[in-house]
Amino acid sequence: MIDFLKEAAHVKPSQKQLDWFELGMYAFVHYGPNTYTDREWGMGTESPEIFNPTNLDCDQWVEAIKEAGMKGMVLTAKHHDGFCLWPSKYTEHSVKNSPFQGDMVKEAAEACRRGGIKFGFYLSPWDRNSKYYGTPEYNDYFCNQLTELLTGYGEIFYVWFDNACGEGPNGRKQEYDFERYFALIRKYQPNAVIFNDFGPDVRWCGNEAGAARYSEWAVVPSELCRYGEVQTGPGPLAGEGSLSYLYNTDREIGTMANILYSKGLVFTPSEIDMSIRPGWFWHENEEPHSLERLYQTYLTSVGANACFHLNVPPTKEGRIDERDVARLKEFGALIQKEFGEEIPSTAEKVPGEPLTQPVYRVHFDRPLRDLKYVVLREEIAQGQRVESFRITAESASGGQYPLYQGTCIGNRQICRLQDPFALQNPLIDDSDETLTGLTVQVTAARDEVLLKEIKVY
Repeated sequence: MIDFLKEAAHVKPSQKQLDWFELGMYAFVHYGPNTYTDREWGMGTESPEIFNPTNLDCDQWVEAIKEAGMKGMVLTAKHHDGFCLWPSKYTEHSVKNSPFQGDMVKEAAEACRRGGIKFGFYLSPWDRNSKYYGTPEYNDYFCNQLTELLTGYGEIFYVWFDNACGEGPNGRKQEYDFERYFALIRKYQPNAVIFNDFGPDVRWCGNEAGAARYSEWAVVPSELCRYGEVQTGPGPLAGEGSLSYLYNTDREIGTMANILYSKGLVFTPSEIDMSIRPGWFWHENEEPHSLERLYQTYLTSVGANACFHLNVPPTKEGRIDERDVARLKEFGALIQKEFGEEIPSTAEKVPGEPLTQPVYRVHFDRPLRDLKYVVLREEIAQGQRVESFRITAESASGGQYPLYQGTCIGNRQICRLQDPFALQNPLIDDSDETLTGLTVQVTAARDEVLLKEIKVY
């Protein structure tokens, strides 16, 4: 078992995945016929003539996205209705037969480059308009459209697929050839990260509400992410009848109880996705979610070994709703307020402790009363290893205050000690007491712990 845990500790990300982690947060943009029909899922029979953005401003999209601190945009180039936001030569169900008479994908891609953020796209495998859907020919059709997007719009940082699947003609189900789709992406956009429910690069968190697991591991069983690269042999209990069913909605995925029974492990981290409002497409009577909800999701995604994919839908006119613009601006301002200025401190590893249970002393340059966050990062390029840890504060009088207990760390773990939305935030009860430092102790790990940084705010 010890040998297998060491193998698990050395399952490593690709450079693409490391770059994706550094983005932290990026935007989804759902736009199309549903914007005009007030629906979430179109039927595929909508007339292209309804798509008519009369005041399109993709630069305004990018500016709003940047205000929140997001570093990329993913556009719904085609949703389930099959309507293409670019003039695809493989279908008439596209912008070329709309009053718009332009190329929405091009407009968005160029705005991203002008604004200095990355551009990606979502291409729905489910197509309720195509006559080929439900037949073997559909995969050819899909690959043709995918190639148009991969080769016509410059560098793509992200290609996003879901697994939505409906019935084709005469009730036939479509078998998606994802391996073929992935090969095209690797050929034309080798640096692009691929999202799919089951990998290869990033997986679905299991919901669309921004809800995260308490422990979000990036190293997970290959039974869950069958498209990922297997980097270990089977676990010591593989074949003992444990992983007959494993899905993204499960609460326990990368924990010891699962990996020991796995046939192999992959490095496939999770994306936390939600919309800024109840729907994914713009609906006039909807309001954006509260600042508190967005911020909480930020902490449990970017701050919990995942990334945050926040949807921001344009209006019928082609602009981000001013209500959403205002919410994005205050969201970005809150993140900057909470994490813009690090508390000066020095961290040192205590010698003589076990490699899998190291202790770190953090000394503040001055005594503190107001301490909100401790941010921990593993050297994720070498693998994810920490199973559990705890943080204790040390006072000027020699007392100790238990502050936080956590499980995995991974790329980044934001340990919130105080709630910025609470009316009062006393960290310690004694009004005369101050804090001089912290102790961070790893209580369990799969191999030698390699912490990248410890920061306090």
